[in-house]
Amino acid sequence: MEALPSGYRPYVGICLVNSENQVFVASRLNVPGAWQMPQGGIEDGEEPRSAAVRQLREETGVVSAEIVAEVPHWLTYDFPPAIKAKVSRLWGGEWHGQATKWFLMRLTKDDSEVNLESSEADTEFSEWTWANPDEVIDQAVDYKRPTYEEVLGTFMPYINGK
Repeated sequence: MEALPSGYRPYVGICLVNSENQVFVASRLNVPGAWQMPQGGIEDGEEPRSAAVRQLREETGVVSAEIVAEVPHWLTYDFPPAIKAKVSRLWGGEWHGQATKWFLMRLTKDDSEVNLESSEADTEFSEWTWANPDEVIDQAVDYKRPTYEEVLGTFMPYINGK
């Protein structure tokens, strides 16, 4: 795997799709109206694939999913100034933004195991839905939209081909 870009916080993103090729998105508690796919930090010494499985479980309660594909390289985005100041305080250090390793995961059961209030981590989302890939891009916050476009562009052959 390629090296992590310097100055970027490592994290994973999960594009979870259901049997109808819709993408899981959830609305953030701390930013109402900001819909996103599940994502979160990689712990020290943790492999990205393991982090993706953990983050999906912690944020959504979903354990019945299989990894179908991954974006072969790190995708980066820079934080807007106000967010950069906030995350530098919260996470410590000076981060330009985040470097993401993205995984496409397919739900292998129904969505009855979705639980946004998992006891494993702080609740991050207020509500969730299944959306078409174009809707996911349209609902993303501005600074993440180019990343979402690249992620979904990379995964569309897998999403449509199954």
